[in-house]
Amino acid sequence: MTDDAAAAADLAKILQSPSYRVAYKDVDLLAQPELRPARVELELIKPELYFQQNNIQSTVVVFGSTRIVEPSAAQAQLEQAEREAAAVPDDSLRQREVARAKRILERSRYYEIAREFARLVSTLGENGLGRYVIITGGGPGIMEAANRGAHDVAAKSIGLNITLPHEQQPNAYITPELCFQFHYFAVRKFHFLLRAKALVVFPGGFGTLDELFDALALRQTNRMQAIPIVLVGREYWERVIDFQFLADEGMVADGDLELLDFAETAAEACAIIQRGAKGAGSGIRG
Repeated sequence: MTDDAAAAADLAKILQSPSYRVAYKDVDLLAQPELRPARVELELIKPELYFQQNNIQSTVVVFGSTRIVEPSAAQAQLEQAEREAAAVPDDSLRQREVARAKRILERSRYYEIAREFARLVSTLGENGLGRYVIITGGGPGIMEAANRGAHDVAAKSIGLNITLPHEQQPNAYITPELCFQFHYFAVRKFHFLLRAKALVVFPGGFGTLDELFDALALRQTNRMQAIPIVLVGREYWERVIDFQFLADEGMVADGDLELLDFAETAAEACAIIQRGAKGAGSGIRG
């Protein structure tokens, strides 16, 4: 090999070396554990830029189960479970799935309530600053219902999707330029609450409870703006969490129970927001 050929080969190796990549274009670099602070910062900044571009100033957060689907889908799920159980009548697990499917069908009314609520709240203005914008986790179930309700009235809505071990696609009703995918739960929670004027929580499981208690802890400690926290479905929530017991045991102050409101209908939840959101502050402290 001539000296020129050897030099050309050496130069090619240099140009192909990962060390030569421009840092902000180096995906392998960004994926390293040492770059976690940079990744967190990017997840903070990217949605913020899009929110500013779209003049998103006031949001209403909607949480709830991914498993509460619209009534027709819940009915189909029940019928499928019943067919599978009938094929193996002695299978207790199949019978259990029938019972669970019946409960989901009963709860499917919350899908319609969430959809109606989002339609109502998306048409409200606030102090001349524009509409409240529905913000959800961007997935199926109650989240889909809320984004769908905003879509029904041609209003913008936000979806903050999260990377999970099992695949989760965003629902089809989110405003495309306001749909984001997160890696870090903590950053996602920050964006949920930063511009929130209210939090409306429908029946849900571990994820919903996590998000509810995150907001309650911030409100209890005055680390975020004062906003209404509305639980839809008193019977469900008082069965899941005995809030009064916490106060009676001295684990929370009696006044902490006033952080919560209950509603049964979309109109009731909307009325609570109209009464309470006027006093909401300007974001998470610090």
